[in-house]
Amino acid sequence: MTTSAIGAFGVTLTRATHAIAEITNVSAPELSLDTLDVTSHDSPDKFREYIGTVLDGGEVTMEGNFLAGDTNGQVALLSDMLAKTKQAFVLTFPTEVTATWTFSALVTKFKAGDFPVDGKVPFSASLKITSKPTLAIGASVGLTTTFFSISESAVIVPAPANAVYEYVATVVTAKTSVTVTPIAAAGVITVNGNVVTTGVPSSAIILGAAGSVTDITIVVTETGKVAKTYVIHVARASS
Repeated sequence: MTTSAIGAFGVTLTRATHAIAEITNVSAPELSLDTLDVTSHDSPDKFREYIGTVLDGGEVTMEGNFLAGDTNGQVALLSDMLAKTKQAFVLTFPTEVTATWTFSALVTKFKAGDFPVDGKVPFSASLKITSKPTLAIGASVGLTTTFFSISESAVIVPAPANAVYEYVATVVTAKTSVTVTPIAAAGVITVNGNVVTTGVPSSAIILGAAGSVTDITIVVTETGKVAKTYVIHVARASS
């Protein structure tokens, strides 16, 4: 029989929506149930009896290539640990598997270094999950016709579509801000992290200086399903 195995390459782990760079190995949450022995002299057939008590989300460990410039990913893990900050993480499976683990965790270990003469500089970290992790299987529907529009006569390439996840939008130099109007038939829509009602423009998004590019992220999430993320690179003309 032909195998249905899926390669593990392409997994991502985000911390507060920022992908942690150059991970080479990461574990998934391993849930467990604590039990309590309630065996008595009345237990049937002289077998021990147990009841379930509390659940544990387990730990997530990771290894990778250390990048000092990954300030919102690797380096931020150290800041979280020192501040004892509970942080939001999302582990996204390879693209062949539409699934994510979403969880909150405390960083319990962080290491940058090891310097073999013929090796690389690695990093490693451990996360202790607090409260219930969520396994989402199946994708959110995402944007629906007419998908989204951008104010200020922005020219969008390619044309907006449900299954196209990255765009370039161009506005003239004089425009200093834009709004985005997303359309989705189901789920919660956020634009740059702020909840937006379908068919209603977002708040004004300030653009960078003339000649620069500003990224706008639209995320559509249905309960218990993997979010769909759309990124728009808004280019403000230099002249």
